[in-house]
Amino acid sequence: MLLAQISDLHISTPDSDVERTSDSSPFLERAVQHLCRLEPRPDAVLITGDLVHDGHPEEYVRLAALLKPLPMPWFVIPGNHDDREHLRAAFGHLGYLPAKGFLHYVVEQGPLRLIGLDTHVPGKPGGLLCGERLAWLDARLAEAPKQPTLVFMHHPPFLTGVRVMDGMGLEGAGALAEVIGRHPQVERVLCGHLHRPIVKRFAGTVASTCPSTMLQLVLDLKVPGGLSMVREPPACQLHLWSESSGLVTHTSYIDDFRSRA
Repeated sequence: MLLAQISDLHISTPDSDVERTSDSSPFLERAVQHLCRLEPRPDAVLITGDLVHDGHPEEYVRLAALLKPLPMPWFVIPGNHDDREHLRAAFGHLGYLPAKGFLHYVVEQGPLRLIGLDTHVPGKPGGLLCGERLAWLDARLAEAPKQPTLVFMHHPPFLTGVRVMDGMGLEGAGALAEVIGRHPQVERVLCGHLHRPIVKRFAGTVASTCPSTMLQLVLDLKVPGGLSMVREPPACQLHLWSESSGLVTHTSYIDDFRSRA
């Protein structure tokens, strides 16, 4: 089974500042073309938040049009730039988003069970996993204790050393670790938010972040550090599952950056 992950799309309207400065829509268009050309083709695409930039309904309309060419199912969760209700209104017809409340859901997709987790806090850059959300996750994991499972969400549950992003991280990460630690079938916790590929051991499994389909975060480990973006190569990640090898992750660059003679 092959799953693709894209993240931090930041789609906006054609006349917006973010589109003029970052070309987020053309970048996503190229990312979709890249996914369509892959051999083998991914079985599904996980989109780990910051789908749009300001959470406006017209941004989700534009996003839907850009994702329409994907021939495989795709699954979205909200990031801090999203609006929960506008996202639900735009994509509720896909059938997996709940009609009310947090945008959590379970997908039985082949040999891997997929659990989308909503860390969104309206008006805040950081995320939260409150008691209600964690209880929901604990119950869902308890339903299938022997089924290999991926949990995917926007905010990573660990500190990265990039101080400015750690300041807008995930509240409740320690409690999440307790829940995940009780369920050894969790193969990976997949996240976005950081606009960089980062990997860390977490609660007896592995947590990782996916690069953005547009701009990447400058790797700044200084104290206090700053927040700026750079046109490093856009990328997606490919998560390959087999019974014999478990889950193996590859970073796949979207444009052709090979040197030319």
